[in-house]
Amino acid sequence: MLISEAFAQAASAPTGADFMSLLPLIGIFAVFYLLLIRPQAKRAKEQKLMIEALQKGDEVATTGGQLGRVSKVSGNYVILQIAENVQIVIQKTAIQTLLPKGTLNSIEKD
Repeated sequence: MLISEAFAQAASAPTGADFMSLLPLIGIFAVFYLLLIRPQAKRAKEQKLMIEALQKGDEVATTGGQLGRVSKVSGNYVILQIAENVQIVIQKTAIQTLLPKGTLNSIEKD
């Protein structure tokens, strides 16, 4: 015939997964842990501690960008004074940042 017979090469028996073949996978996991997982867990821990330490008089910024002073902390909610005689009730988890004391007064003067 015109087509010659093809012979398969003798396949070598699989040697199993040695350490060198797993090294790139371990390296990728280490990079993900160091660059993504660990910093995110650290931020979440700091956020939780900040929310637990909230008290009356603290100045905060919410995730929606609202600035205000904490009037009352109760359970999972915070009463936030955002202007004179204007108070809103928000969840503690909506608080993003604890501002330094006097931040609201310096903003109001401008």
